[in-house]
Amino acid sequence: MKKILFIILILSTYIYSQELNCNVIVNYQNLPVNNRELLVDFGNVVKNYMNSTRFTDEAWEGDKIDCTLNIFFTSASSDIDYAAQIVVVSQRPVYQSTKNSPILTINDAAWNFQYEVGRSMYANINVFDPLTSLLDFYGLIIIGFDMDTWGVLGGTPYFKKAFDIVNLAASSNYTNGWLSSSSAYNRYGLVSNLLDEKYAAFRAAIFDYHYGVDIYAQNKQVGQSKIVEVVNVLYDMYESQGIIKSVLVKVFFDAKNAEITDLLTGYPEVITIVNKLKKIDPSHAGKYDTLLP
Repeated sequence: MKKILFIILILSTYIYSQELNCNVIVNYQNLPVNNRELLVDFGNVVKNYMNSTRFTDEAWEGDKIDCTLNIFFTSASSDIDYAAQIVVVSQRPVYQSTKNSPILTINDAAWNFQYEVGRSMYANINVFDPLTSLLDFYGLIIIGFDMDTWGVLGGTPYFKKAFDIVNLAASSNYTNGWLSSSSAYNRYGLVSNLLDEKYAAFRAAIFDYHYGVDIYAQNKQVGQSKIVEVVNVLYDMYESQGIIKSVLVKVFFDAKNAEITDLLTGYPEVITIVNKLKKIDPSHAGKYDTLLP
């Protein structure tokens, strides 16, 4: 009962909040001087788009979701044709705390698009555009992941809209990064995992995980037990399926490995939980080893 009341209190202060408070950082040092001059306002254009576009149908009235887009231009084949890498980072506040919990750290290396100086950018989720559709996609992904931390499977409506963008991209001339592939990260893999029933228990555990993060300062034992729950859900998948080749799981641990290590310091069964973490998230095994006595 206390948990229910706690969650209702959190949601009553959150679900009416607005959407994104997005910072944009652009690096175009790899491009010729001419292209750098053409892109001088690109960061501000993208920032204005992310912070003025309404990605949902709700009238949000509270704090916006803090996020950052780090855009690294990798090449230019003309004055308007570009390739770039984008790193998407977001966080959400820890309840009754000045701390923030990292939600996303996505490194997307496959973005091709056109940009012309003075171009007006308009959101239209029903029409694919290689520039704005990727921004729309990540706007929805940021919101969806954030909502999953405040309510069980709360992000599903936004992930469905993101999947609609993926489907539009598949029939465009800009399929790089949008199609299913064997690469560690691709947009199709992320959103299809998010909507796959196979990962529903994991997504539900993400909600409990963040309840643990929120209550950790008041009750460390309960907080740690909730964080361990998500590890156990994934370990059960590991035991039944073997290595978990999931873009969603990768995205979760890329954002959360440092926080997990910090919050599980002093956990009573630390050896057992470290062994599980190293099997379900081997890429951060060295980080988890720091928990061992």
